[in-house]
Amino acid sequence: MSFALTKALPGDPVTGMVGERASKETIERIRAELGTDRNFVAQYVGYLKLLSQGELGRSYYTNRDVAKDIAEKFPNTLILALAAMLIAIPTGVGMGFLAAARRGSRLDQAVTTLSILGISMPVFWVGLLLMLFASFWLKLLPPSGTGEIRFLILPAITLALPAIATLARVSRTAVLDVIDMPYVQVARAKGLTLRRVSLVHILKNALIPIVTVIGLDFGSYLNGAVLTETIFGWDGIGRFAMEGIIKRDYPVVMGTIIVGTITFVLINLLVDLTYQFMDPRVRLYARREK
Repeated sequence: MSFALTKALPGDPVTGMVGERASKETIERIRAELGTDRNFVAQYVGYLKLLSQGELGRSYYTNRDVAKDIAEKFPNTLILALAAMLIAIPTGVGMGFLAAARRGSRLDQAVTTLSILGISMPVFWVGLLLMLFASFWLKLLPPSGTGEIRFLILPAITLALPAIATLARVSRTAVLDVIDMPYVQVARAKGLTLRRVSLVHILKNALIPIVTVIGLDFGSYLNGAVLTETIFGWDGIGRFAMEGIIKRDYPVVMGTIIVGTITFVLINLLVDLTYQFMDPRVRLYARREK
């Protein structure tokens, strides 16, 4: 499906490479060299042969190995994803926990409102606002680029804001599902401190939905935050994929899709495996199924 949708993109990569004024003979020669003059089935079979050999093809524009380009850009995307999650996890989970602990209060209402706003605001709009405020008005941070930590702050915050909003809502709901359980009331009746009850009995039993959201967000970020990386000029997989789409560079587009899919599946597999370590009931259920 990805291959078919990629080929269905409007435009001709060869025309983009040589320009519209190039002769018909030149265009036909380059199409023959790239293999785009063949029918869809022949192109698809040829691409499957490449994949079977562990290759992702070569870029139409740079003639570089797509796999090597992705390997070079993946660390930048990983750094951005980790930075965003380091901001999002403590902030989002903390907001959700406080809102649940003070259910119905003004703090709860404020967290709920901020969560709705955070989910509703488009990422590209937030990124442009942060760039305008921090880079052009206050002149504190560079508007774009890749490298030092000062280049990382704005894209990390932009990427983290939707995750903070989602984690706050999920954490609040998960904690509310646990906070009224009998074992929590018994723990409080025994005289345990609120901190111990919160960490050992409440938060621990509310972790599964929270970890699920963290895994989904992290997997998405490792696929490349296309809009964020493009806006801030961050040299990662997302920006690489966007450039491939704009140029109709089919090997680049397909390579990023395949690597992103594998990464997302592996992250979610790891999340599923962690469930049995967080909740003994999952291990017990797995044993019964066997």
